[in-house]
Amino acid sequence: MFDIKWIRDNPQAFDTALARRGVEAASARLIALDDARRAHIARLQEAQERRNAASKEIGKAKAQKDDAAAQALIDEVAKIKSMIQDGEEEERRLNEALDQALCVIPNLPLADVPDGADEAGNVVRHVHGAKPVLPAINKPKEHFELGEALGGMDFGTAAKMSGSRFVLLKGQLARLERALGQFMIDLHTTEHGYMEVSPPLLVNGSALYGTGQLPKFEEDLFRAGEGHYLIPTAEVPLTNMVADEILGEEVLPLRVTALTHCFRSEAGSAGRDTRGMLRQHQFQKCELVSVTRPEDSAAELERMLGCAEAVLQKLGLHYRVMTLCTGDMGFGSQKTYDIEVWLPGQDMFREISSCSVCGDFQARRMNARYRPADAKGLRHVHTLNGSGIAVGRAMIAVMENYQNVDGSITVPDVLRPYMGGLERIS
Repeated sequence: MFDIKWIRDNPQAFDTALARRGVEAASARLIALDDARRAHIARLQEAQERRNAASKEIGKAKAQKDDAAAQALIDEVAKIKSMIQDGEEEERRLNEALDQALCVIPNLPLADVPDGADEAGNVVRHVHGAKPVLPAINKPKEHFELGEALGGMDFGTAAKMSGSRFVLLKGQLARLERALGQFMIDLHTTEHGYMEVSPPLLVNGSALYGTGQLPKFEEDLFRAGEGHYLIPTAEVPLTNMVADEILGEEVLPLRVTALTHCFRSEAGSAGRDTRGMLRQHQFQKCELVSVTRPEDSAAELERMLGCAEAVLQKLGLHYRVMTLCTGDMGFGSQKTYDIEVWLPGQDMFREISSCSVCGDFQARRMNARYRPADAKGLRHVHTLNGSGIAVGRAMIAVMENYQNVDGSITVPDVLRPYMGGLERIS
């Protein structure tokens, strides 16, 4: 959400930044809505002032026993009161119209974000490691081929009970998924200083509005009853921990993490990644959220990226980091890094984590502020979120990168304590 006063003061800069995101100029339309709102409020204030003045004149007229004048003033006050009541309803409508126009406009990109219309404009930031050498394997198998052959990945049974884009994991693969999630949450809490949180998986519309999923992306959500939605990511409850709060500067940066299930309708993904676990309606993810002072958020993004990368490094996986261009960033992001892991079965990199800084975009929607220690007044915090990382995709990467010629999976060293010492899934 944007401050309309800032847009009024910087219309050209606002429209130029929107153009970088492929969005048409909006300052004139927004200012016109604000002008109508301001003019109406001014008329209401004039009417209120006249009502107050007329009310005082009634007393004077009665004191002078001028009943006709007093009655005329009483009638005028009643008419103004009715007009004000109608006007207050119109004021609410005008405020809502401006808010609705503002809340569907994406965040503005930082200056160092590369310009581009889509993912083709993304830029490689750096590459870690090299493609694995898989001895005696001419054509590496994809994860679903390995999983089904091992008897631990059952899409058919899941489809019977839940439909497409679900999987039933069994035995050692179910344990591998649990091991990965536990490894990630342990790493972030013990080595990276994040506080673990176990949040609700159901949130209301206000929480989703605060982080930017509503109203623009409702079709991507699963509604649960009248007032709740299943979370698409733990970013929603974790970030909303500071909604409507005034924090002390001493608690910043606030860093929290959660390992949760996530639920997405995958609207618009028909025909994409229909085989396997790459694009599921239900999946687990270890989420990272930071709340910082404005001057610290750029450095916090680099730190968060490093925390997510550490997961893949400890798993011994080859990956690259991409700086997303203006046309490929998420709705609420100012700048985003995607981590793409190498999948031998697909012979390509696939996204496994996304780390974003949102500036005060979410904070304004949530009314999340802090009190600076050395200054008067309140400031909006900055928020960041990242995957640390997607558990299902990490499992895919482990299976494909650690596959053996006999179809078994070597368990990475770092996961063996979580697998009861198991060295190979077979």
